[in-house]
Amino acid sequence: MTFPLSLAFLGVVFGTSALSGVFGMAGGLILLGFLLAWLPATTAIAVHGVIQLGANGSRAFLSRHYIDWRIVGWIVLGVMLAAGLLAWLRYTPDERMVMLLIGVLPVLVWLPRRWFRLDVSRPLDAVLCGCVAGGLTIAAGVSGPTIDIGFVRTRLDRRTVVASKATIQVIAHALKVVFYWQAALALSRGEWGWIALAIPLSFLGTRAGNAILRRLTDASFRGWTRWLVTLVGGYYIVRGIMAW
Repeated sequence: MTFPLSLAFLGVVFGTSALSGVFGMAGGLILLGFLLAWLPATTAIAVHGVIQLGANGSRAFLSRHYIDWRIVGWIVLGVMLAAGLLAWLRYTPDERMVMLLIGVLPVLVWLPRRWFRLDVSRPLDAVLCGCVAGGLTIAAGVSGPTIDIGFVRTRLDRRTVVASKATIQVIAHALKVVFYWQAALALSRGEWGWIALAIPLSFLGTRAGNAILRRLTDASFRGWTRWLVTLVGGYYIVRGIMAW
């Protein structure tokens, strides 16, 4: 990794962490796209997992008073079930398919709420939501708005949604790193040094985003989230199609 690329990497980590600090998503989608531009899919997903552990961990810590631990527990059970199934199937990601999956995910935020019957306040629905989100986190590197599908029927405010999602994603990304640990070993010691430097930057970016989140209303939060992830998704669809 060249010095200019390393600096760009640090800037992307800070910026995407700030985005996720505000919206609870989108930042991870953009960061993974940057990593896929210069790393094989398996290595990119592993590195993405390490960085997101820092970003989501700091976001969960800053919002720890708003975490709904009961919901988190049931969703994490589903995440672990999905991870176990993919490990049993010996799943290996394909970069083109990863791009298309990431691109399609944002479409979900535009579907009418009445189409979704999932409510993560109910244990069975939370486990199912975790299975879907956990499977996508490992298969495509990110789960996008799939966790939100289970939250749209709850009456949780934006702070509880962001805090609970961050906690879930900490565990999901940790499982992802374990799943792809062999690919991560392909990186040099110097590259891991830059990654280690990026972790505190992800924390600083999250703090900046968290300050913006406190200024948003629930309505503006949901509106901006839809448009942001849709733009990112459109980019990935085009990139995935061009790769075939």
